[in-house]
Amino acid sequence: MISERVRGDGVFPPAAYERDDESSDEGFYATARKVVHIDEGTIAALGRLYAEVIPAGGRLLDLMSSWRSHLPRDHATGDVVGLGLNAEEMADNPQLAKHVVHDVNRDPRLPFADDEFDGAMCAVSIQYVIHPVQLFQEIRRVLRPGSPFVVSFSNRCFPTKAVAVWLGTTDAQHLTLVRAYFEAGGGWTDVRDEDRSPGGGDPLYAVWARAASG
Repeated sequence: MISERVRGDGVFPPAAYERDDESSDEGFYATARKVVHIDEGTIAALGRLYAEVIPAGGRLLDLMSSWRSHLPRDHATGDVVGLGLNAEEMADNPQLAKHVVHDVNRDPRLPFADDEFDGAMCAVSIQYVIHPVQLFQEIRRVLRPGSPFVVSFSNRCFPTKAVAVWLGTTDAQHLTLVRAYFEAGGGWTDVRDEDRSPGGGDPLYAVWARAASG
């Protein structure tokens, strides 16, 4: 399935983005959980990746945000804006300057202006997105040229809310899948994917690219 060519506005047929639980995402995430989905060593590895890729001092978008953003504490940033489904969780995130409640599965259009951010990240949540190509196009729209978008994930998820194509593929294929989202969305350059697993704990994989000029 991974090798299938991009068709229409998605990487796979609509059935690939079906989920066991098709109930409202707002309802599923209405209760604040305040848990992390990767262990401390993997959180530190993600922080190191952010320190390498995310620009210091920039205005950042934390997509599908929660109560922790995993940016390294010594990495100076400008305002970090969280966009997610649970206001209580995001209000408890010490790294967010502000937060916006918005369901990207109900409406992948982002409530931000063009060229508003200097970087964006989506941690351990891409497996839940049902309109990934549209969302990646929107992320490109709100980023300034040259700005990075970092997508990270591990081997954990809420399986009833993960899309079928994610559940039916391996970790290595997940890297290929996320690369395909960038490529199908267009407007990205320097796409990279890496296994950033620290060893001895939860794995960490990441795909990132930069918003192209023009």
